[in-house]
Amino acid sequence: MFETFIQTLSERRGELLTALVEHLGISLLSLAAAVAIAVPLAVWLSPKKRAAEAVLQMTNVLQTIPSLALLGLLIPLVGIGTLPALIALTLYALLPIFQNTYLGLSEIDPSVKEAETAFGLSRVQQLWRVELPIALPAIISGIRTAAVLISGTATLAALIGAGGLGSLILLGIDRHNMALTFIGAALSALLAVGVSGLIALFARSRRKTALLAGLALLAAAFGLFSTVRSSEKQQIVIAGKLGSEPDILINLYKQLIESADPQAEVVLKPNFGKTTFLFNALNSGEIDIYPEFTGTVLESLVKLPEPRKAQKRTAAETYETGKNLLQQQFQLTLLLPMRYQNTYALAVPEQYAAKYGLEKISDLAKVKANIRAGFTLEFTDRPDGGKGLAARGINIAHVSTVEPALRYTALQEGRIDLIDAYSTDSEIRQYRLKMLRDDLQLFPPYQGAPLMKSGFVAAHPEVTAALNRLAGKISEAEMIEMNDRVKRGGEKPADVARDYLKEQGLVK
Repeated sequence: MFETFIQTLSERRGELLTALVEHLGISLLSLAAAVAIAVPLAVWLSPKKRAAEAVLQMTNVLQTIPSLALLGLLIPLVGIGTLPALIALTLYALLPIFQNTYLGLSEIDPSVKEAETAFGLSRVQQLWRVELPIALPAIISGIRTAAVLISGTATLAALIGAGGLGSLILLGIDRHNMALTFIGAALSALLAVGVSGLIALFARSRRKTALLAGLALLAAAFGLFSTVRSSEKQQIVIAGKLGSEPDILINLYKQLIESADPQAEVVLKPNFGKTTFLFNALNSGEIDIYPEFTGTVLESLVKLPEPRKAQKRTAAETYETGKNLLQQQFQLTLLLPMRYQNTYALAVPEQYAAKYGLEKISDLAKVKANIRAGFTLEFTDRPDGGKGLAARGINIAHVSTVEPALRYTALQEGRIDLIDAYSTDSEIRQYRLKMLRDDLQLFPPYQGAPLMKSGFVAAHPEVTAALNRLAGKISEAEMIEMNDRVKRGGEKPADVARDYLKEQGLVK
């Protein structure tokens, strides 16, 4: 374990440093914004008890909103990336800072205030010379609490493409790399302790003004660095969903584009988030390309002109229908698809299938009262998923929602018996699972293809030509093998992608 830990640190030191800087930048900017809002507000409202109590209740309500829900609510308003993460973290930090500042000021001994009046001090002098110094320990305590809270919650920023140490944790979970997950979590904890320690140093310092200026400068520097890095004009930004396969696909795209145009500036954003996050990011212009699947287009992204059950489509018909609807409804272009289909599948351990005679999806009706299913949240809510099963009379009694990267672990540990999978998952072979034949026509065809704005296609014909070289390429067996090399073999997606392109003669 220790050797794996050291090896991970060595191999990923560049990623670790980038994630650490991103995390620190987001955390410090959020903390600075929260202090700038909460402290003046508490000072202004300290003589107005009723108004202060109302604001305190509002900040309490904000604290009760689950962080992931808050991020989700912000996406339609401000999009994906750093901005919604900054807003959410700032809102979470308001309560401890406002509450401690207000209490620190309101609990000052009345005799002190009488003395201020007797000495003829102005309101500003009273605050600056007497009241704020007295309340400062309480204020500092609130800021320290907020700093720890922000540092821990900032790991969720990775789910909306804001980067940070959460991206390492998600990657570690997906790759079953406990060392990487531990490193991401440990660095987040150490960062919280470090920032809290700096604030404590400020509290003990006799030169508080100078140290405060230094901390503000540090926050501004990291925030500016993060902003500059995230706002650098890049020619092409390619993002991928969570998992090894999207990671391989975006590396294939990058290398094809750079082979066609060595001057192209291509930036990858792996593990960017779920389908809806990527789709929103593409529509808002935050990313330029991401790999999407034809079945997902029809089931989740576009509005169909006819009821979903009214028509069964071939792979070619699914692609053409999805392509046309994307163009009509969103002005998006879906390029030519690859050969393999990464369709949804329902899988059970081979021993379980043999015991209960499970060969096809309709056989689940025999065990629906007792089988324990572990489905991803997205699958449970899709017409080609949990809803589709129920519509066909298969109402599974015991269903747990599981994160995609954890469902195989839960299956291996015997906690569940049935999972939703992708047909190209390497774990199907690794864990000796049986994919149930789709005799109910539950799943539409799923072929992968690059998705981008039509305006981007018109402006970059060389990109379209380069990516279309993948059309009709990659068999299901080849995709399974590449996934296996990344997930079990620990190889880098970029190396696996390069090997495939060289073998096919697509790059030199």
